[in-house]
Amino acid sequence: MPAMTEPSPSTLANEFAAALDWWRDAGVDHDFADDVTDWLVAPEAQSAQQEHQPKPKKKAEPAPPPPPKKIGGAREDWPAELAAFQQWLVSSEELDGGGAFPPIAPRGSAGAELMVILPEPEENDSDDLLAGPQGRLLAGIMQAAAISDDDIYLATVLRRHTPMPDWQALRSAGIGEVLSHHIALAAPKRILAFGRNIPPLLGNDTAQGTVILPNFNHEGGSIPAMGVGSLAELLRSAGRRQRFWQRWLEWTDS
Repeated sequence: MPAMTEPSPSTLANEFAAALDWWRDAGVDHDFADDVTDWLVAPEAQSAQQEHQPKPKKKAEPAPPPPPKKIGGAREDWPAELAAFQQWLVSSEELDGGGAFPPIAPRGSAGAELMVILPEPEENDSDDLLAGPQGRLLAGIMQAAAISDDDIYLATVLRRHTPMPDWQALRSAGIGEVLSHHIALAAPKRILAFGRNIPPLLGNDTAQGTVILPNFNHEGGSIPAMGVGSLAELLRSAGRRQRFWQRWLEWTDS
């Protein structure tokens, strides 16, 4: 068999030129994709064309979300006396966006032996706080502890009953600052907070759970504070009521 010979460079050049002539005679001298490309343009001219092509615009970065609106408005506008603050709690439009349930005022006087804080009023409260089963349970606890109504300051974090409140959003919006200001004006001897969402508002590490809180510190001093589960939880479980009572005795004896 005769040996195969490699085509000469001149033959390859002639074949390539003939192929280009065929494509040109066929009228096909560009490809059509997202950008038009001239197949037959000289490399130098193609580079110049690419340099003059407009560069794709970068997508605009989305605007950052606006900061959450501060609950209560400017702090310097908050009442500095307890009676005015109590009235402000039920009348100010800066504290929430309204709701189906009425705002309920706290009750009690400054300097009480015990300030009891709950997340929100009961569902059926209309004029006074805790007019339902949770209120009856609390009254029984206070009677067993020999604490009279006159020695209690009763307050809630939210001024109206609010189904499924977003506590993380409320905390970010400053509800804890409003609560701290409230406590400072009420100036109780001790604080008892019912509800797992209250301790974080007072600066307690959520990983600690419902433990005896560090003292609540504010400009006027330091107040012993105890955080426990909600009254609704105590209503459902005799075991939880027993454990609460044991902790209460340990705390008040300290």
